[in-house]
Amino acid sequence: MPRRLLLRWDTETKDRNCPDDSELSETQFSRDNHCTPCVYLKAFSGPGKAVSVYRTLVSRPEVPLWKKSSTRSIAYLSHLYTRIAEGLETDEIESWLKHDFEDPAAEPLEKATSGAKLTPKDWTHLVRFLAAQMVRTPAYLVENRPRWQAEAPVLLSSTLQDVVQLLEVAKESGQAIKQPEGSYGEYLPIRVSTRNEPERETAQLSASMVVGRGSWLFSMRTVLAGSAKILHEHKWSILAPHGDLDWFTSDDPVIRLNYEGKEKYDFKGGCGKPGTEILLPLSPRHLLYTKIGDRPPPRGQALALDTTEMIRRFIAEHAFRMIFATSPEESIAKLRPRLVSDALFRQEQEQWRSWHESQTAAERELALNR
Repeated sequence: MPRRLLLRWDTETKDRNCPDDSELSETQFSRDNHCTPCVYLKAFSGPGKAVSVYRTLVSRPEVPLWKKSSTRSIAYLSHLYTRIAEGLETDEIESWLKHDFEDPAAEPLEKATSGAKLTPKDWTHLVRFLAAQMVRTPAYLVENRPRWQAEAPVLLSSTLQDVVQLLEVAKESGQAIKQPEGSYGEYLPIRVSTRNEPERETAQLSASMVVGRGSWLFSMRTVLAGSAKILHEHKWSILAPHGDLDWFTSDDPVIRLNYEGKEKYDFKGGCGKPGTEILLPLSPRHLLYTKIGDRPPPRGQALALDTTEMIRRFIAEHAFRMIFATSPEESIAKLRPRLVSDALFRQEQEQWRSWHESQTAAERELALNR
């Protein structure tokens, strides 16, 4: 079966201020989409409310190791979540992430990082925020692209079978075909084509799709509506680092750790897999933590030195293209040496610059050929 594969990614955009929530009206289109929300990054701001940013990919050796930026001018890409619906651009995904995950977590994040008492509802919003941060990052897009690509033929085959069944039911009932509620199928750019064969009184169906932005948005919707709910069944705590050490964070801050030893671990843990440890730095002194199947240490407990150093190593290694800290840390460059490549840097920059345009063009072409 024919299929269209289109996916591009990048690593860096120029600093640019985005408006405060108070500056946006309900009718304004949200163009600059933060994959790491301002409400989260502000806990890692230092003097002057600036966040120190370390990039894991730079164009040349002369680029400074650290740069201070406001929370509003980093970790965003233009039209990252914009999609086309009924021929028009919509920022519904950005609005959904903000209103369903970021806004409800704002107060719990403040309480969690100030030591205030957390209610069961607060914990729910923190865990929901963590779930959203797993799936909304460019790192998630890049990591899952090969799987979506491999699954495309199976999905198209299943789609054709479903269409045949729906057509048969519609023919018998005389009613129009409707999209099942809660399926989020409208996010997947799939075209089903029909070729009539009058001499045989039959029709041949074929399907094609664009694997890219739609696959990602579909995954966000389905994961956060379904499988991520298992995260609420785990026992969570908030832990402190050892002594004067601090936590930092990144543009891929949620870590799902499978740990067997100092040199034997990976970040492919499952949300319901016993033994998987899930971590999210909330501030330099607070780490949201669970170990599936175990009761975690009590809230506020400081971890041992070796454990703290190991988690800091994990945070650095798990970062995609940016690490965020309250102030520059020399040790981070040792934990995650940056890659210097002008060619790769420019390639990724151009790919992100054309992300929305290329995805939109492919999806519209698919729609026109229905």
